[in-house]
Amino acid sequence: MRDDQSPASVADVHEFALAMPHVSVEHGSGGNAVYQVGRKSFVFFRTPRPDAVDPDTGERLRDVIVFWVESEADKLALTQDSSTPFFTTPHFDSHPSVLVQASRLGDLTRQELREVVQDAWLAQASERRRTVWLAEHQS
Repeated sequence: MRDDQSPASVADVHEFALAMPHVSVEHGSGGNAVYQVGRKSFVFFRTPRPDAVDPDTGERLRDVIVFWVESEADKLALTQDSSTPFFTTPHFDSHPSVLVQASRLGDLTRQELREVVQDAWLAQASERRRTVWLAEHQS
């Protein structure tokens, strides 16, 4: 069993998203997983798009994962901190989400990733579901 300080992985994204209550999994046209709460996406595996490219080769990134965030301030905190693997693109301007390449998930610990997934769920869950979950998980 991996501990919370182990490097995060794609399998952890799936595990943590499915661990949240009231989650359903849809699949995009490319078979990519889209995790939803109340029919609102909170984590999804994106198909290659022209706005997210490798800066060296210009090739479309094939391993981008999108996580919702609560606010623009949260988005900026994650994308402007050079110690995190999160980024955004002009396509996501004014959209409450951040992007990360699956190949960079190991830059996060499992605990850090768990918090990102939980925060994404909280950003999209109904107020009632958020309130219940937060009450059950208060320290």
